[in-house]
Amino acid sequence: MLRAISTLKGLTVSAIDGDIGSVYDVYFDGLRWTVRYLVVDTGTWLSGRRVLISPMSLRAADVVGDRLNVGISKAQVEQSPSWDTDKPVSRQHEIAYSRYHDYPYYWTGPARWGLGWDPFTGVAPIPRPGPVEEEILARERESADPSLHSARDVIGYYLQASDDDVGHVEDFLVDDRTWAIRYMVVDTRNWLPGRKVVISPGWIKTVSWDDSRVYVDLSRAQVEAAPEYDANVPMERAHEVRLYEHYRRPKYWDEERERR
Repeated sequence: MLRAISTLKGLTVSAIDGDIGSVYDVYFDGLRWTVRYLVVDTGTWLSGRRVLISPMSLRAADVVGDRLNVGISKAQVEQSPSWDTDKPVSRQHEIAYSRYHDYPYYWTGPARWGLGWDPFTGVAPIPRPGPVEEEILARERESADPSLHSARDVIGYYLQASDDDVGHVEDFLVDDRTWAIRYMVVDTRNWLPGRKVVISPGWIKTVSWDDSRVYVDLSRAQVEAAPEYDANVPMERAHEVRLYEHYRRPKYWDEERERR
């Protein structure tokens, strides 16, 4: 199921022995465009501390009412490695987090989640390199991808088509099984009042994180003629088929099936 990230914000996150807090933000990586952590505001429980919750912690992908249930205890959350919320999450912190929860590293291996294509399968701990190898790996990854990105921060980024501005990012649609970001929701009101479309991260040429601008490999005319997105109507596969046929691009579900 595709779910708007905006609908996750504010959901109560429940541990096996009580509520942790509510979803404040999500962090995703800009290489695979996958949600790696929920940022949970613990409110008065931990004096306003924000903690990271990996999708690997979730009991199930589906939201139950207004709650997300995780299969860890409040004590595990409280004692998990903390980070400076004013700074990006570093790879070193992710290594400490994974070690603490005994999760495999999502950034190693051929699949979206290391050796698995979703966070709910294949999450048994895997043999890890020694301290020296881990430090080398961490440095290499830091230089290639220095930080994760906040969905809250990226909302509002301008989109630049091959020939003109397109609009700005309003939301993201995430697959709640794999936690892959399948689409950016683009508000085109800058030039086409009231109309929204979706664009796959696979059609992005580059992102200028410093300039808050996304460059896509599409023309303005292509975007203008694309199927309209309605946030009140679930994104079904038939709509996705029309979208990919409009852009004449290979469908992501076919490509992923071939890779598995």
